[in-house]
Amino acid sequence: MTITKVAFFDIKDIEKKYLEENKPENCEFIMIKESLQESLDKYLDQVKDADILSIFTTSRARADLLSKFTNLKMVTTRSTGYNHIDLEYCKEQNIPAVNVPKYGDCTVAEFAFGLLLDVTRKITQSYNDLKAGIINIQGNLGIDLNERTIGIIGTGAIGTHAIKIANGFCMKILAYDPYPKKEVEENYNVQYVDLDTLYRESDIISIHAPSTKENFHMINDESFSKMKRGVVIVNTARGEIMDTQALYKAIKNKIVAGAGLDVLECEDILNNEDEYLMKVDCIDTNCLSRTLLNHKLLELPNVIVTPHVAFDSLEALHRILKTTIDNINGYLSENIPNRVA
Repeated sequence: MTITKVAFFDIKDIEKKYLEENKPENCEFIMIKESLQESLDKYLDQVKDADILSIFTTSRARADLLSKFTNLKMVTTRSTGYNHIDLEYCKEQNIPAVNVPKYGDCTVAEFAFGLLLDVTRKITQSYNDLKAGIINIQGNLGIDLNERTIGIIGTGAIGTHAIKIANGFCMKILAYDPYPKKEVEENYNVQYVDLDTLYRESDIISIHAPSTKENFHMINDESFSKMKRGVVIVNTARGEIMDTQALYKAIKNKIVAGAGLDVLECEDILNNEDEYLMKVDCIDTNCLSRTLLNHKLLELPNVIVTPHVAFDSLEALHRILKTTIDNINGYLSENIPNRVA
């Protein structure tokens, strides 16, 4: 029997049991806790002949790293987004790349509203004040979501679930998507509008668009200039969709009253600063400036930043792992699902 070797990176302890229990019998799983770029050289002898590479968004599957695998036949990411994989390299080498297209619709949308409530009701700020012995009722005055206008950018599965939640808060809902969904508009009391209208009329803007070349920095200085003064921004999509410098200026100029961010530009540097400080000359200059801005955002009392964990619930994790096993079985049966390259 031919054994298929699968190298997993970014593996949590809680994932190991599920993967071992559901491993196809003709597979060998090598599970590594660290990210690909952080640990490949350390484990190269063990994994260089792997048939399949499985990673998460904390890994950067660059061409220089992928080329170290001498027998690579598929790359599978345990995420919906795949902008951390060099798809051009995969196409050139005829290596299929696959993702998990649907696992956390409700998971990410619920987290977005968690961030929104934290920002609008100043929950973390009040908690930190109380720990410091301060009770500042006037300073921590919040706003209701009821009857506020929320603008949803991107009405895919996650954006649609965010719309459902917004209905529960009795909000007025505007939406922008290049491909409006008639059923969403009819079933969930949504009005599709152009971006300028959404910026102008929304009290809250929640981003649920995928990261593409076309929407890189789609929210920028010009976008913020069109928004209501006092708007609240929530981003659980991808950091690259929003220009960090433009956001910082909009907050400092009080155009943006607060922000809840689960994603940041160049967030992998913030998550692995010691590693990057060892090779600072190799970091793109733009990423260095974005990292400085990220630190400034962390200092602001009206900004809540979490480390890209909106997806991270027990139920979503099991859905991710099940689809990952399905992707591996698809490779084994020569019927690969969920291809992105």
